[in-house]
Amino acid sequence: MVNCLHMITIHSILKEIAALFAARKKEVCLVGGAVRDMIRREAVQDWDLATNAPPAEVMAIFREARPPGRVFPTGIKHGTITALYRGRSLEITTYRTEADYSDGRRPDAVRYAATIEEDLARRDFTMNAIALRLPGGETVDPFGGEADIRARIIRCVGKAEERFSEDGLRPLRAVRFAAQLGFELEQHTEAAIPAALSVSAKVSRERVRDELDKILASPRPSRALLLMEKTGLMELFLPELAACRGVEQKGFHRFDVLDHSLLACDYAAGKQYPPEVRAAALLHDTGKPVTRKMELEGVWSFYHHEAESEKIARNILGRLRYPGAFIDAVCHLVKEHMFHYTGEWTDAAVRRFIVRAGETNLENLYRLRMADACAIAGAEPPPDFLLPLTRRVDRVLSESRALSLKDLAVSGKDLMAIGISPGKTMGIILNELLETVLDDPAQNAREQLLEIAGELNGKLKAGLIRKPQFPNKATEENSLF
Repeated sequence: MVNCLHMITIHSILKEIAALFAARKKEVCLVGGAVRDMIRREAVQDWDLATNAPPAEVMAIFREARPPGRVFPTGIKHGTITALYRGRSLEITTYRTEADYSDGRRPDAVRYAATIEEDLARRDFTMNAIALRLPGGETVDPFGGEADIRARIIRCVGKAEERFSEDGLRPLRAVRFAAQLGFELEQHTEAAIPAALSVSAKVSRERVRDELDKILASPRPSRALLLMEKTGLMELFLPELAACRGVEQKGFHRFDVLDHSLLACDYAAGKQYPPEVRAAALLHDTGKPVTRKMELEGVWSFYHHEAESEKIARNILGRLRYPGAFIDAVCHLVKEHMFHYTGEWTDAAVRRFIVRAGETNLENLYRLRMADACAIAGAEPPPDFLLPLTRRVDRVLSESRALSLKDLAVSGKDLMAIGISPGKTMGIILNELLETVLDDPAQNAREQLLEIAGELNGKLKAGLIRKPQFPNKATEENSLF
């Protein structure tokens, strides 16, 4: 069906590209997400094109253009090339149909098609199966995609069971689009997902990770995550998170652990917090199912669940092939999220909090705590929720910068000069000196530290200190929740 009623402004570069194809008597269409977003009157980030020209001819068209474009055979096996033209990156695919998906992701065979309508029939959802003929912009919409966009519905092209059996990533894309666009899954599309889980299980973890990233970057990740739970995708890819359903927290929380985690993640997304914070908000309580214990008062406790959550988060993110630096950042936030500030904290306790959190991580840790607090009560924390702590931290930082071994007024060389040998003994002494300075920054003077170091060395040699004792002297305690 060709609909000329929906008028869309076509960019001048696209018109220029269409002229290049027309000169060779070939047609070219704008397809995919760009068309969907134009209909939604949203900004278009990328242009994907489809044409009846074979890949070799497409490459020749751009190479012979004036100015010439650069071309790369990025997906030549499936009829796709990438062109860099006038500062734009374009993906151009020859009209095609597909057959058999034995790996649950890519077609075993590709056959070039004669028309754009045949090409659109192979696509996943009706909202992505619309084309604009260039240069005029006439709409080609054989599956009612424009109507579904306006109704905010995600519907498979043809039979959902067939589309999902072809490509196991499509169910994840469906729930991701629900969160990304704020759309609803059409009834039959949603109902077809559970039967396709065995196909989805074949999808590479990197592709699953990419979809999860897009879910977490959406305005409200819980839309997708709840659909994942309902359809079995969460149990397949995030079983540790699925295990949080039904883990009640009565006494401190309004919600079970899963709903609490989803609320925290939504809060972080709504505030546009960094990806590390969003991921930490989602995973920060995954250790609660295995640490839950009923107290005598009939209240659930979850002592040290943050340590277990850190282990679980590291396993999840590693399994999904996240970069090591990202895993470390997320897991550090998860591990440290259980701080509970009171006015009884000494300055030494504040300094130890800064050391434990890491000065560069403080802002993200505050953000995670805000998300956690919101999800406990289901309401925005008051504006001054963390203000007493942040002011205290800022004051302590302005008064003392002796927060690590490198900030000490003495070094390993200084200790060697007074007869302390490098190795384990020196490490013990340096760490005890740091503890001393955290207690009292005024002690961070060379002569005083050397005197303390000499005394410690003598006690170690005499066996009066059998092992290092570095208790966390902060007065804060982890709360039950």
